[in-house]
Amino acid sequence: MERQPHVLVVSFPAQGHISPLMKLSIQIAAHGVKVTFFTTEVELGKFRESLPENFEEQSSITLVSIPDGVDEDVRYDPLKTLEAIEMIRRVIPNYVAGLIAEINQSGADEKISCVIADISVGGALEVAKKMGLEAVAIWPAAAPCLALAAHVPILLQDEIINSDGIIMKDEPIMLSKDVPACAWSSSDIGWRSSHPILSKALLGFYSIVPQYAEFYDLILCNSVYELDSPLFKLIPKALPIGPLLFTNRSATFAGKSWPKDSPCSAWLNEQPAGSVIYVALGSSTIASAKQVEELALGLEISGQPFLWIVRPDFMDGSTAKFPDGFRDRVSERSRIVEWAPQEMVLSHPSVSCFVSHCGWNSTMEGLTMGVPFLCWPYIADQFSNKKYICDVLKTGLELNKDENGITSRYEISSKINTLISSDVIRETALHAKDIVRKSSSEGGSSLKNFKSFIDDIKSL
Repeated sequence: MERQPHVLVVSFPAQGHISPLMKLSIQIAAHGVKVTFFTTEVELGKFRESLPENFEEQSSITLVSIPDGVDEDVRYDPLKTLEAIEMIRRVIPNYVAGLIAEINQSGADEKISCVIADISVGGALEVAKKMGLEAVAIWPAAAPCLALAAHVPILLQDEIINSDGIIMKDEPIMLSKDVPACAWSSSDIGWRSSHPILSKALLGFYSIVPQYAEFYDLILCNSVYELDSPLFKLIPKALPIGPLLFTNRSATFAGKSWPKDSPCSAWLNEQPAGSVIYVALGSSTIASAKQVEELALGLEISGQPFLWIVRPDFMDGSTAKFPDGFRDRVSERSRIVEWAPQEMVLSHPSVSCFVSHCGWNSTMEGLTMGVPFLCWPYIADQFSNKKYICDVLKTGLELNKDENGITSRYEISSKINTLISSDVIRETALHAKDIVRKSSSEGGSSLKNFKSFIDDIKSL
C-alpha cells in the first residue's frame, strides 16, 4: 500500500489565525494528504463550534490541542498580552517536537514529513528543520503586511522606526515607489494600537518573520498574485495561494451547517437583490455602549434591511444593549444574531455591502464575493487593510470617528447610502471579484501555486 503523505499544521492560538490555517488544511486533505492540525485547547475549543459534526472522520484531519501555558491572571489582562504571547511561543515548539517524535517513532506508515507553521510560532519551524523535516511558513495576514514584516530589520537599522515600532520621521514608510500598497503612516501601520504595550506585542508578529527566515524556504500567503504583482518582488519567498475559503477547491466542508430553512437563510431569500447591509465586526472588536447605540440608530436611519452579527461580549465585554424600542422598530427589516456562516452570507445576492472590521480573512471573503466594504477597523493590521480596500483597490469607504472617538449614526447612515448608490465602487468590487475568482480557477495563478505545493509535499 502506498504511503499517504502526512503534514503537521501548527497554528498560533487566535481565531484570525486558526481560520485560514484550517481552510488550508481542508484543501490539503482534499488532495489526499493526511493532516494533523495543532494549536492550543482554549482556542481550538471555540473553533470546533464552527465545524461540522464528525469533522475529523470526514476530512482526514486529526485535531490535536495542548494547554497554552498562560497563567489565568495573564490571560485576561490586555496589558500582559506580550507576556502571554511569549508564554505561548515557549510552549508550542516543545509540544511540536514531542508530537513529531511520537508519531514518527510509532512505526506507522504515515510519518510526518512536512511542518506547515504559522510564522507567529516560528519556533515550530526551527524544530522541524532540526528534526530533518520540510519546514513551510504561512502568513495569515495581507501580502503588504508580509512585505512590511520582512523589512523590519532595515527599518530599525535605518532608524525609520524604533524598537517599540514608533515611526521616527514625519514622512510615511514607503518600501517601494512602485507599490502603493506598501506605504504606511502611524495611523495605519500594521502594529497600530492605542496602548504602547499592545503595539510592542503586535510588532512582534512582524519582527518574527525575518527572525525565523533561515528555517523556511517558502512562506504561503492568503493573497492573490494579480492583485499585488509588483509587491511580490519585495517578498521572493512568498507563494500566494489565496483566497483560502471553506468553500474553495473542496465543497465538502463549509463550516457550521446552515440548513436551507434556517431563519437567516429564509430571511435573506425574502430580501430584494442588492439591498441588505451585512454587519460583522470580527471576533475581538469591543464597542462602548454609546457606540453600540450609534451603530444601531445608524442602521435604522439608513432605511435598509440589515443582518447584524452581535457577539455576546461585543459591548465592553458584555451583552449589547440596544436603544429603547429599536428592535421593535426594525423587526420587519432586520436580523440580529450571534453567528452566521460569513462566506454564505456574502455570496447571497441580497447582500449589498459589508460593514467590516477589515480583518484579513473577512477582507478576502468580501473581495471574493464582490461585496463593497464599509471599513471599521479596530486594531493592528485592520487599519492597513482598510487603506488597502479604500485607497488601493478602491472597493470601499471608511467610516470616520468624531472628536469623541465615536462613529455617529449620521456618519453610518450617510456612508451606507453613499456606498450602495455608487455604481463605480460596485463595478470596481466586481472587477476585483473576477480577478480573485480567476486566480483560484483552473489555470489561475493561485491554483497553480497550490497544486505545485501539493506535488512537492507528495514527493517528500
